[in-house]
Amino acid sequence: MKLLGNSYFALLLFLLWHFVLSGQVLGTDVTFHVHNKCPFSIWPATASNTGQPVIADGGFYLPSGETELVTAPWSWSGRIWARTGCIFGSNLKQACETGDCDGRLECNGLIGTPPVTLVEITVQADKTKLSFYDVSLVDGYNLPVMVTTKQASPKCTIKGCVDNLKSSCPQELQVLNKKRQVVACKSACLAFNLDSFCCRNEFGTPEKCKPSLYSKTFKEACPAYYSYAFDMPTPLVTCSSTDFVITFCPSGWGEDYQHSST
Repeated sequence: MKLLGNSYFALLLFLLWHFVLSGQVLGTDVTFHVHNKCPFSIWPATASNTGQPVIADGGFYLPSGETELVTAPWSWSGRIWARTGCIFGSNLKQACETGDCDGRLECNGLIGTPPVTLVEITVQADKTKLSFYDVSLVDGYNLPVMVTTKQASPKCTIKGCVDNLKSSCPQELQVLNKKRQVVACKSACLAFNLDSFCCRNEFGTPEKCKPSLYSKTFKEACPAYYSYAFDMPTPLVTCSSTDFVITFCPSGWGEDYQHSST
């Protein structure tokens, strides 16, 4: 029996090393370092794609200057965004000025109300496989965000915005709070719901759906983001990492482009 036990242990050890060498034994988690460099508090939120688990309970509070570590399982995909101007506990259906999810702190799978700047990401913990991520303004804008790997590399970085888009947002796209301050900027698709802006039906191809004056305004302010559905060249980034840094209101709101504007 002892000989059999030793042989069984040796077989398990062999299989373990085989899987390690073939890249099949991996860390089960990917980590998002969610950093708030805005001069105010935000409430980051997550929405997982179909079949994926909810991470970080779907939302949390993040004071100015603080960082929260959020873990996601291997091959997780979904969206991450920041909510602003939130007051919870008032039993209101809308607790946040932007990005609200039915008045809840923990969105628990609900998608935030647009317009909101969306980080869209599919991650792989296997370093032999690439993760895919982008920042989208297809449904509008509320805050600038930068996405990169922890070991920062230019090819793995989506930079922030050159300008504060809320300052240049056309009046017909503006979202105002109770104080009549611009807190977000709708996309033309969200504001007007026209096929030509939404790239659908007869405009559902890159050849038929072209940039509009509105999407060009978005692109000028935030060159590294999707400004409309068929934005070209594609702002999608592909990189391999197990640690990603998501920074809301990156330094200077344009410092990465050697052009600072508030």
